[in-house]
Amino acid sequence: MSAGHDSTSDAPLMATVSGCRGVVGASMTPATVCRYVGAFCAWLRDGGRSADEPIVVGCDGRLGGDALHDAAVAQVRASGFCAVDLGVAATPTVGVAALEHAAAGGLVITASHNPASWNGLKPVTSLGRAPSPDEARGLLEFFTQGRTIHAPAEGVGGRASDGAANHAHVARVLEALETVGGVEPIRRRRFRIAVDSVNAAGAAGARLLADALGCELTHLGAEETGVFPHPPEPTREHLAGAGGLCDAVRREGLDAGFAQDPDADRLAIIDERGVYIGEEQTLVIAVETLLGAGAGGGAVAANLSTSRMIDDAAARHGARVVRSPVGEAHVVAAMDERRCAIGGEGNGGVIWPAVVPIRDSLGAMALTLALMARRAASISEIVSSWPAYEIVKAKAPAPRDGPDAALDAVRREWADADLDTRDGVRVDLPAQRAWVHVRASNTEPILRLIAEAPNRAAAEALIDTARRAVLGER
Repeated sequence: MSAGHDSTSDAPLMATVSGCRGVVGASMTPATVCRYVGAFCAWLRDGGRSADEPIVVGCDGRLGGDALHDAAVAQVRASGFCAVDLGVAATPTVGVAALEHAAAGGLVITASHNPASWNGLKPVTSLGRAPSPDEARGLLEFFTQGRTIHAPAEGVGGRASDGAANHAHVARVLEALETVGGVEPIRRRRFRIAVDSVNAAGAAGARLLADALGCELTHLGAEETGVFPHPPEPTREHLAGAGGLCDAVRREGLDAGFAQDPDADRLAIIDERGVYIGEEQTLVIAVETLLGAGAGGGAVAANLSTSRMIDDAAARHGARVVRSPVGEAHVVAAMDERRCAIGGEGNGGVIWPAVVPIRDSLGAMALTLALMARRAASISEIVSSWPAYEIVKAKAPAPRDGPDAALDAVRREWADADLDTRDGVRVDLPAQRAWVHVRASNTEPILRLIAEAPNRAAAEALIDTARRAVLGER
C-alpha cells in the first residue's frame, strides 16, 4: 500500500465551489474530467472569454494523474481553446502562467493534500486566482447541469507547451521581495534549509527559489515521481518520523525546514531544532514580515478557522483582521474588498498578491527567510516573541442527511456566546481568549472541528464539547 492510500473507494465525487475531487477509477475518471473541463470552458465563454485566449493546464504529478491531465488538455482543445500544457506545475505556478499568457483561465489536476488514491481539478481565472464565490457558484451550476461546449472540426484548439513557468513564478517572488527588504539580506545569511516536496509539483520551484536566494538546500521528496514518501498533508505526524523532514533539520543542524503539499499551495515550517511549529504560524510569520516592513497596509484577511495569533500580529502594527468564510475564494474576496496586501488561511496557505493572488508556498518560504534575515533570528526565537495559543483540530463523520442538525446542536450548546454562522458555526469566547469552529468540509465528506485556547487542555475541552454536540452524545 503506497503512502497516502486510503480505502474510500466508494467515496462520492466532491463537487464544490473549490473544484471537484474523487477517488481515481471510481468517482474521478477521464470522463469526469471531460465533464468538468467542458463545463469550465462553457462557463468561460458564457462569461465573455474568447477562444483566442488560451487555457493553461498543469498537474501535481501524483500517480495516475497523467491520464486525467491528458483528458483535460483534450477537452480544452475540443472546446475550441488552445491548451498551454505546463506539465507538472504547482497551483500557484498555474496562476502565474495564466497571467503570463493572458489566458482565459487555467486548470490544475490535483487533489491537493488528499491521499494518493484521490485526484481532482481546481479552476483558475484569467486573474491568476480561484474564482470568486459568485463565479464559483456559477461554474458549479454549469457542471451540475451538464453544460458544455463543442468546437467543429475547424475550430478545435491547438496545443502548446511552457517549460518556463517555474522560472516566471520565482521571478515574481524575487521581485515582490523588494518590498520587504530585498533578496540580498537573505543571500548574505547563506541559510541552510531543507524542503520536503513529497515528490510532487513544488519540487522544481523550491530548487529554483533556494538557489536564487543563496540557500544550501537539502531536498527531500525531490524526484517529481508522484510517489508520496509519506501521507502528503504537511502535518506534524507526517513530518516527524525517522528520516523525515524534522529529523533531517535536526540531524544536519539546518536553519529551517519547509514542507509543501502536492500542489504546493500550502507550507509548513520546521524550526532549527527540528520542531514542527504548526501551519498556523506560516501565515503569522508572513503577516509579521510584510507589516513589519511597512508594506502591508491597514488590513489583513484570514478565514474564520485561522488562529487569533493573526489578530495579535495585526494589532502590533496598527492593522486589523478581516474574517471570511473558509475557502481561498472567500479570503481573496475579502482581500479585494479591503485592499489587503496579505491574507491567507491557517492551513499554511499564504496569499501574497504581489506574487500571485492564490495560496503560494514559494512566496511563504521567501517571506519566512526575509524575516529571519531582517531580525537575524532563528525560527524558534521569532515565534517565541509573540503570544502563544494551542490549536486543536479534529474531524467527525458528516451526517448522511447533511450538517444542519449537527450545526444546530453547536448553536444550542453555546447559545449565549458570540456566534458567526457564515460558514458553519464559529463560537468566540473572548473572556477565555478562545474560540471553536465547526463546519462541513468543502473537500471531504466530514465535519471539521477546530478550537484554540491559551493551553491545550482548554482547547481539547472545547473540541470534546463540540464533538459531543455534533454526535448527539450530550
